[in-house]
Amino acid sequence: MSDEPRDNLKGGAWLLADLSLNIWSLSLVKWLGADYPASQIVFFRAFVGLMVISPLIWARRGEFCHLPQLPLHLLRVFLAAITLTASFFAIARLPLAVFTAVSFTRPIITMIMVAVLLREVIGMRGWIAASVALVGVVIAVNPGTMPWSWGVAAMVVVVIAASAVVVTTRALRAAPPIVMMTFYTIGLSVFSAPFAVMAWEPVPLGHLGALICVGCFAQAAQFCFLRAHFHGTAGYLSVLSYVSLILSVGVGYFVFKEVPGPSFTPGAILVIAASLWVTLSVRSEIRRV
Repeated sequence: MSDEPRDNLKGGAWLLADLSLNIWSLSLVKWLGADYPASQIVFFRAFVGLMVISPLIWARRGEFCHLPQLPLHLLRVFLAAITLTASFFAIARLPLAVFTAVSFTRPIITMIMVAVLLREVIGMRGWIAASVALVGVVIAVNPGTMPWSWGVAAMVVVVIAASAVVVTTRALRAAPPIVMMTFYTIGLSVFSAPFAVMAWEPVPLGHLGALICVGCFAQAAQFCFLRAHFHGTAGYLSVLSYVSLILSVGVGYFVFKEVPGPSFTPGAILVIAASLWVTLSVRSEIRRV
């Protein structure tokens, strides 16, 4: 299965679904605010996700017989636990636009990591498009105006750990999705449970539905993320991921009344242009073949 050729258009479609689901999951976390410790939200997210996929785990139990890359699975879970905890801590303390601005250093770091560690060929078009999109992000959200906070510090951790998660995910491309999702959800539950118990805050009934939705959205996004990185190349997906700038600022504006600055429009145009460029170039390559 791992020998199946890459299909960037299919991978891009899965990635857009992943980005959309993640935005709504993070928006719910932001709506819940800083009243809950990050470890408690991570535990809820993982436990609900595990309940969602439990029937599928039983139906596909035969796929767990051979796990030749067990240490890599465990490393991926450990890095994901760090990423999610830091993300949930940061999103409750930062505007969505600022959260997105810092997180958009991830694609470049991811591209460097997969090129060095996994020997994936990115291509000049991918590097140029990623650089143009990154410039667009800087223009759109003007990070120079960001005040220092522990939320920003947490985002630095997110960038490094999340990039490493992508690298390990791509290294595990041959593993069945259900195996990776199971390791992910059980591992997150185990890692976060002790910290969640120590810092547990009572959950009012009005918040319970939102926490359950966080787990459902995030679990669905995890499946889309795995499919995206199974089908697509790192260079293409890294550039396309900048589209979440538009999604996050849109949600910030319409849901949280966070008004983007005047530089948002020209920056967003650069992001869209870079994403369209790599997408259309893939389509033209397919037609030539």
